[in-house]
Amino acid sequence: MNDPSRDEERELVERAKRDPRQFGALYDRHFQQIYRFVYSRVREQTAAEDVTSEVFIKALKAMPRYQDTGRPFAAWLYQISVNAIADRYRSQRTAQPLDDFHDLSVAGPPLEELAAHRDEIRRIWALVEDLPAQQRNALVLKFQEDMKIEDIAVAMNKSPGAVKLLIHRGVTRLREMAEALRPVE
Repeated sequence: MNDPSRDEERELVERAKRDPRQFGALYDRHFQQIYRFVYSRVREQTAAEDVTSEVFIKALKAMPRYQDTGRPFAAWLYQISVNAIADRYRSQRTAQPLDDFHDLSVAGPPLEELAAHRDEIRRIWALVEDLPAQQRNALVLKFQEDMKIEDIAVAMNKSPGAVKLLIHRGVTRLREMAEALRPVE
């Protein structure tokens, strides 16, 4: 069973490998999601723009060596992103919480409930920021970027089993951290 969008992407990748001028179509297709991921990690617009540009420049330079392993092209871009963020911020550790991406304009629960929910999500993401880098990256790729375990494994250059373990340990640690913050009744 062939996925037309995967076939279309494979064709774009093949064209870009042969002719760098064709890379623009891949850039257009993936810029928003890569920028959103990078921004969620660096939390500053100019830095996010710089790192995202760096990601696509590295990808363009590496295109001739790109091997289609059956994983989405985006997984390869996420791998480059994770490395570019690590390179750029090795000496600095950002401690700002991730914002959730929920839209308040949709009809739904009362604003007080939404505010409480948003506050809870913000606190959880603040706890995520205190996790070790590998666990933090695995959780962000899984729960914020909604990536499959296999694609996270490619992005993080780990086995799927190692990624599952990182996510499990991260979630377990988050539970422990959250329990420690709860008031004793």
